Amino acid sequence: MKGIVSTIKVVALFCVLGVLNTNIYAAEVEEGAHKKIIPNKVCIRCHSDEDEKVETLDDGTEVYIYVDEEKFKESVHGSQNCVGCHTNITKKYHQEQPVISVSCIQCHQEQWEKQQGQDNPEYQRLDVVMQQIDSYMSSVHARPSMADQSKTNATCHNCHDPHNIGTLGSEARADHRMKNPEVCGQCHEKEKELYLESIHGKEVVEKGNTNAAVCSDCHTTHNIASPEEDSMKLTITKNCGNCHETSLKTYRASYHGQVNRLGYTNTAKCYDCHGSHDLRKVDDPASTVHLNNRLETCQTCHEDAPEGFLSFHPHGNADDYERYPMIWLTTKFMNLLIVGVFLFFWTHVLLWFYREYSDRRAGKGYQPPAEAQLAATEQVYFRRFTAVWRIIHLLFAMSTMTLVLSGSTLLFSHTAWAPFVIGLLGGPEVEAVIHRTAAVTWLSVFIAHFGIALYNIITNRKTFRWFGPTSMIPNLQDLHDVVGMFRWFFGKGERPSFDRWSYWQKFDYWAPFWGAGVIGLSGMMLFSPTLTASILPGSVFNIATIIHAEEALLATMFLFTVHFFNAHFRPDKFPMSTTIFTGAIPLDEFKHEHSLEYKRLKENGELEKYLIKKPSKALQRGSNVLGAILIFSGLTLLTLVTIGYVSML
Repeated sequence: MKGIVSTIKVVALFCVLGVLNTNIYAAEVEEGAHKKIIPNKVCIRCHSDEDEKVETLDDGTEVYIYVDEEKFKESVHGSQNCVGCHTNITKKYHQEQPVISVSCIQCHQEQWEKQQGQDNPEYQRLDVVMQQIDSYMSSVHARPSMADQSKTNATCHNCHDPHNIGTLGSEARADHRMKNPEVCGQCHEKEKELYLESIHGKEVVEKGNTNAAVCSDCHTTHNIASPEEDSMKLTITKNCGNCHETSLKTYRASYHGQVNRLGYTNTAKCYDCHGSHDLRKVDDPASTVHLNNRLETCQTCHEDAPEGFLSFHPHGNADDYERYPMIWLTTKFMNLLIVGVFLFFWTHVLLWFYREYSDRRAGKGYQPPAEAQLAATEQVYFRRFTAVWRIIHLLFAMSTMTLVLSGSTLLFSHTAWAPFVIGLLGGPEVEAVIHRTAAVTWLSVFIAHFGIALYNIITNRKTFRWFGPTSMIPNLQDLHDVVGMFRWFFGKGERPSFDRWSYWQKFDYWAPFWGAGVIGLSGMMLFSPTLTASILPGSVFNIATIIHAEEALLATMFLFTVHFFNAHFRPDKFPMSTTIFTGAIPLDEFKHEHSLEYKRLKENGELEKYLIKKPSKALQRGSNVLGAILIFSGLTLLTLVTIGYVSML
């Protein structure tokens, strides 16, 4: 009976629609509450007339009403019903109704929720759409308009043509991309005018180059933020590299790019030099990086930049010999130096460890007394370092580690640990102060040491011999000792005897000495770019940057591997030697390590003045703690630097 009543109601309803020619084109059937949707052809009757694209409503508002039926059918919405989106349209002729409202977000969210839990292509597609919606909701376009807080700055259909959204790879999608400047220009008119005159704009509009950049390539598509925000500045800079990969790589190798990669925007970015919407070719006289305009561009940050800046290569490529031969040669030389040094000394370390460990197991060589034995006896010690040299070593070690931490954070800005460390340091501006303060301390210690050494030479000029046993200058005997050590490594001879300084101690000395000079000089050049460029061509910045970084890397790796082994980690010294902190070494150990000096001092009757009592417990305990801290810090820095260096290979 209910079915008959329902049928009568439906028939009566359609009779009314036909007789009265009402504007109602959808009816709800009471049984099952099912909503019947009229086919799209009803809408197309009015909206497919190309000659009447615009209709003026009663309030004077002009509405674009034309829909290309064929394009709509081919679009991603082609299977959708018109009133599925235009939900507020309830009459065939609806001029008197409000402006059509469409809720793209609500519709896609409802479809996504229906598909949740189902592993199918449709859900995956909708999931991507929802990610885009989430990005849009946090963008500047989704925020209320300053002119009308009830409206957003731009909604979906302001950017997309909802009746012609193509699938990925379709002609419609490619066509929409090429119209991107025109779409964005509806709101951003000034930017559009500048863009059309730029190299990007001319490639797109005049030449139809689909590979040239459009607005969304730089500003992204949905998660668009204000260009004044740091996040957007970083995004735009990164997006430049999507097309200009080599330029981004060389930019990131510079100080400007390293800071940017760490997440800070206080240094020059791509558009700061090249321009943004009005970007032009380098040889264009209107370009900000044209040779006639480049100095003025540099002076926006470096106010007193001299003409020497013009010969600086901001994108100098160490892999391009043809364009940058000096950069290529410098890089290759430093790489060969690093490989050569470590090939020899790491081999030296491994062989030394093997021989010394083998001898100790066989009961040969020096056998350090146990701690209990040392505590029970009043062992005599030899004073090896005065307080001045111990203080110099400590200051040098601390400043070196500070320099390594602050410098490697920039050098390896691409690593996961670098942003964390730069945050702990207080950001790149504070890091720069820390690095330069440590550098001043480092160089001051170096100069003080040099002055003291020179004073001692002058004071003892009557007895001092440049190639004598107390001199740090390498001599022929050192070469014999190297050969002797390798013979000992392979069991072909006895371990050589050494005087005050062994050949590896001399190298431990001259490596930082050389490093201090090279790193210090290149660092001062980079620290004072205006002064440097007033005297030398700007290309020296490229050379100085390479030498500064590579020499610092060499020094870091050498100090925390070879030097740590020589002084602390070889079997005779393990777990560490505190001689450089206490200034004293047990006499038996001194005899073993420097037997020639022991004999010389004893024969000259000078040994007694160097003999002292065992360091106090407080001094020894403090030295143990200090040594452990420095060694742990050094190994931590070595780990970070190794991660950074390996990740660059």
